Amino acid sequence: MPNPTAPIVLSDFLDYARNLRDGEDWVAFRPGVTAHWFYNEGGGGPAAVLLRYEAGARVALHEHVGYEQLYVIEGDQYDEYGAYPAGSFIVNPPGTRHSPGSRSGCIALLIYEKAVRFVEAGE
Repeated sequence: MPNPTAPIVLSDFLDYARNLRDGEDWVAFRPGVTAHWFYNEGGGGPAAVLLRYEAGARVALHEHVGYEQLYVIEGDQYDEYGAYPAGSFIVNPPGTRHSPGSRSGCIALLIYEKAVRFVEAGE
């Protein structure tokens, strides 16, 4: 992760996100979902991450305890509220519960105010 006292600047963010290397830049997050962290304060604090879903992957039901901003960079994502193609921007307010997935696979940027609380056991 970058130095937390310096700004994170990516002049061509979309190109950066699409060209991350398998096995080097992505770490396991959930079954079928890998993560590339920009920052993660830990202890339930703020975080920014790229999530890459394999086709058919889905994250277990969870509740947002702070705001989450989500931008679908490529592919598709869906949840209980709708389907979101590339270019979609979604804000999930505190109290939102959902289980996001991707039919064809996707890369999405997520910025969390606070860590989520998983509702389903085993997550």
